[in-house]
Amino acid sequence: MSELSTRSEDSRYDLGLLFTDGLPDLDVDAGYRGAVAARAAGISYRQLDYWARTELVEPTVRGAAGSGSQRLYGFRDILVLKLVKRLLDTGISLQQIRVAVNQLREAGINDLAQTTLMSDGASVYLCTSNDEVIDLVSRGQGVFGIAVGKVLREVETSLVELDSERPDVMDELAAKRATRAS
Repeated sequence: MSELSTRSEDSRYDLGLLFTDGLPDLDVDAGYRGAVAARAAGISYRQLDYWARTELVEPTVRGAAGSGSQRLYGFRDILVLKLVKRLLDTGISLQQIRVAVNQLREAGINDLAQTTLMSDGASVYLCTSNDEVIDLVSRGQGVFGIAVGKVLREVETSLVELDSERPDVMDELAAKRATRAS
């Protein structure tokens, strides 16, 4: 198995989430502002901005187009942000994470819920089956793993919670702008 092996099996089904545990469905094509994306991923806005400017994780819904424009992040972007944060928290170098993210992009991230990211502390491996996880661990390479489906669920829950916290009334800045406009 090579780093970030992406072996695809014809018999494998893309099941997605079978049970929602009562959570409302999220629009996977919706765009989330940078502040919401950062909070849902558990990172600072400065990290989010740096990762976007250095092209580690760029927003796929809408990128920045000059001063005052808003980046909009998709659900999968936020999932990748949270995965990057998890990898950083475990001590993986940002350089190695960049390699992993680029290989994830090349492999496509549509079936990430069915994968596990494994690491030996230096390299990151994408395992798409239990056999690959067992093979990696039995060779003594895997030190820790991140079940992407669990992280996906955490991001979904965070976005639902952040949406429920959002008041229906205007925030302070929007109220000032509305006052100036009238």
